[in-house]
Amino acid sequence: MRKWVLPDYVEDVLPPEAQRMESTRRALLDSFAAAGYALVNPPLIEHLEALLTGTGKDLEHNTFKLIDPLSGKLLGVRPDITPQVARIDATYSGSDTSTPRRYCYAGEVLRAETSIGSSRALTQVGAELFGDATVNGDVEIVKLMIASAKAAGAAPLLLDCGHVGVFKALAQHYELSPKATQAADAALAAKSSSALADIKSLSDEARQTLATLTTLFGPAKTVLQRARAALPRNAAITAALDQLEAVATAIAEAGAQCSLDLADLPGLDYHTGLVFVAYLQGTTHIVARGGRYDGVGEAFTHGNARARPATGFSFVDLRALTEVTQPG
Repeated sequence: MRKWVLPDYVEDVLPPEAQRMESTRRALLDSFAAAGYALVNPPLIEHLEALLTGTGKDLEHNTFKLIDPLSGKLLGVRPDITPQVARIDATYSGSDTSTPRRYCYAGEVLRAETSIGSSRALTQVGAELFGDATVNGDVEIVKLMIASAKAAGAAPLLLDCGHVGVFKALAQHYELSPKATQAADAALAAKSSSALADIKSLSDEARQTLATLTTLFGPAKTVLQRARAALPRNAAITAALDQLEAVATAIAEAGAQCSLDLADLPGLDYHTGLVFVAYLQGTTHIVARGGRYDGVGEAFTHGNARARPATGFSFVDLRALTEVTQPG
């Protein structure tokens, strides 16, 4: 009899681990339901253009592609569920764009690429809030993530937060070209002042200010004080720092720790405000990722509807989360 071998970085989950994963999944979904988040279950495959519409284009390199034998159209296997939830909100919410809507999900995702040691077949669990453009929405999402992680046994947490609005405001303030903006983003990701120096189109003032961003990381209170003193007085920057302060306060109230990193800009074309990564305190284990991505569903409305504000998070790997939970 032939012995089947699974693809690279794809594996079975066997008893009793599968049961522990199911218990963790249930604890998370129960927490979401108690907070008023309605469960949705989008399909594993969609037309590729739907999966990659708008900000979902950042996922193209990680999407498995196949031909639909019924229609001949190109399909994609979802590498992330958030764009699908944005499609659901945009296509089923009707003309009422002012009412906030809350969704949660749990399902399989498949990724074409992976880091060494990680699976390409993951179970993703998350929650999304649409229709609230205020910092109150971000605070709600952050508190929900902390509460649900605690309910599943993953605590205490450290949230490392940033805000892409600070960098975007600086790029606009110094009139950076798209090319210079992209280069500066890469330099900040590497926290490299020398890479910033290589961007010849930057003025000395712009280069110095952007270099300052690479030093603005650490405990929230300290970073906010230094940022307010060092960065240009700009309404958009002030608003972003005020939002971070509100989120940091909410994190502390929820029983977690908060650090800030103003040079951390994941998904610059995807996120529009707060970004965060949650770790188990004292470890490098990533529990969840999240942030604000206003307007992601606009592309699904064929130009007839508005940019719908949205914020959310996902527990990116249920199996990895289950490995570090403390039942009960």
